[in-house]
Amino acid sequence: MLNRPKKRNAINAQMWKEIGEAFRDVGSIGDGCRCVLLKGSGKGFCGGIDVTDQNVFAELSPSENNDDKSSQDAARKSLAFRSQVLQMQDAFTALEECPVPVVVAIHGACVGAGVDLACCADIRVCSKNAVFGVREVRLGLAADVGTLQRFPKIVGFSSRVKELCFTGDDFDAEDACKIGFVSRVSETEEDLQKNADEICNKITQHSPVAVSVTKISLNYSRDHSVDEGLKHIALQNSSALMSEDVMKSFMMSSGAADIEFDAMRAHSRL
Repeated sequence: MLNRPKKRNAINAQMWKEIGEAFRDVGSIGDGCRCVLLKGSGKGFCGGIDVTDQNVFAELSPSENNDDKSSQDAARKSLAFRSQVLQMQDAFTALEECPVPVVVAIHGACVGAGVDLACCADIRVCSKNAVFGVREVRLGLAADVGTLQRFPKIVGFSSRVKELCFTGDDFDAEDACKIGFVSRVSETEEDLQKNADEICNKITQHSPVAVSVTKISLNYSRDHSVDEGLKHIALQNSSALMSEDVMKSFMMSSGAADIEFDAMRAHSRL
């Protein structure tokens, strides 16, 4: 849960690090996790980047040391700041690379970095009071942690998408569902929780091997040709179909009860 309600869950440097650390671990450390539900506390999902956090923009601030020539050189400052942008991108990409599906339940404001974050999830649902906005252009910059790359691939490179990104205008839950950014709109926040839980519960009923390979294949196919995607899933399933989960799934579909799938092993790391 994004838990800075007094700041509308605006993302500061510390939260950015924690998001990356959490999603790099979940589902890959032998924790038995099959699906993640991410939501925001308080009145909204995420109010964007915390512009009051000096740590986020420290490298762009004027240097107090006028004798340090490297701090005044635009090219050097640019190259120094690039690594931070990549770090911020990687933190959100961790949701996309998480081995289990990530569902985000959005209520209230989801703007700026909130949209960046939501774009990295596998499934997005929202309540009727949700308000979205690619607002970076209002702050004098282009969105640089994923929205401009992922948003069009989620909903298509339409005129509406470019209008939203160029103007910084907000769009509501109905519009988000119409263009395919969210798959469900709930009347109330209570209904949102129920619908999100329902989706997560359905996912966890299936083989974790099948779900994991499905996510890998979907993400790969998004960025490759159909032919490349077919070859990729053929390679993936040449091993995944050896799992005992296939037989268990057939038994479940035939009405067998009390079928349980073994937890996934922790990923090997140095």
